[in-house]
Amino acid sequence: MTKYKLEYIWLDGYTPAPNLRGKTLIKEFDAFPKLDELPFWGFDGSSTMQAEGKSSDCVLKPVAVYPDSERKNGVLVLCEVMMPDGKTPHPSNTRATVMEDDSAWFGFEQEYFFYRNGRPLGFPETGFPAPQGPYYTGVGYSNVGDIARQIVEEHLDICLAAGINHEGINAEVAKGQWEFQVFGKGSKKAADEIWLARYLLQRLTEKYGIDIEYHCKPLGDTDWNGSGMHANFSTAFMRDVGGKDYFENLMSAFEDARADHIAVYGPDNHMRLTGKHETQSIHQFSYGVADRGASIRVPHSFVNNNYRGYLEDRRPNSQGDPYQIASQILKTISTVPTDVENQMKAA
Repeated sequence: MTKYKLEYIWLDGYTPAPNLRGKTLIKEFDAFPKLDELPFWGFDGSSTMQAEGKSSDCVLKPVAVYPDSERKNGVLVLCEVMMPDGKTPHPSNTRATVMEDDSAWFGFEQEYFFYRNGRPLGFPETGFPAPQGPYYTGVGYSNVGDIARQIVEEHLDICLAAGINHEGINAEVAKGQWEFQVFGKGSKKAADEIWLARYLLQRLTEKYGIDIEYHCKPLGDTDWNGSGMHANFSTAFMRDVGGKDYFENLMSAFEDARADHIAVYGPDNHMRLTGKHETQSIHQFSYGVADRGASIRVPHSFVNNNYRGYLEDRRPNSQGDPYQIASQILKTISTVPTDVENQMKAA
């Protein structure tokens, strides 16, 4: 029997954006534990904005398990928060609200800033560095500094070792800003792995004395880019059938649901969605082929394939909850009848 270090990871009840939490359980197994072998566990919800002190018990329900290459016999256990009965999802448990759809594919593009001493990494103590331009996908000390790439590469290796489906990394438009992309099949898979990748990044940078800033516009009303978490999405119908009529109906549904999407696409998005820096105004909805300033960017490949494939919602921001984002996208898609459904109704 081997003693494994099980790191139970969950989202707390802070608003408007939850924080990641984690604590370690030591338990013996014959081999690397499977999900159904992991016990439920408890925590003090009064310390995480998820319960009152007079009734503070909350329950952690394991929902995904990954190897932790940073700890000997380490295990990463992603959890949902449940009420004390262990069956009822806690009100803060947004994962439990996501529509189950094995055919749904999501790809999230997570942007973030490295921060040290309250400033983006690479910024002078006062003022600003040279204007943005050379930093995006940049190389060289003057563009990316002396430590950021080391952290990004280390984070990538840790995530890959855990089995997280990273699809790429790159330096972003502003100095000290970076991005990683995660893709997953199933309505919850990519969101699970975004949260886990965030946890691993924040844990990693502890030893470097660096914080991760997810706020969508940390530099405020300046000519510096904010951070997004663009959501690429498709369903089986979008990939296999599609068609121009369905696409136009889908875009009409997204326009009608604009306020519902904005409500869950991350706090302070009005600071980022200004119509500048390749964004559409928060008060408008638009779509366009290869248009980085649209609400929905339509790839050339989508149009050239008879309106089949994936679309990119550019409105979600870097601090958004990917569970809520996926949930709202699927909810809106579900309101649009497919051709088969229309034929059945007509009959």
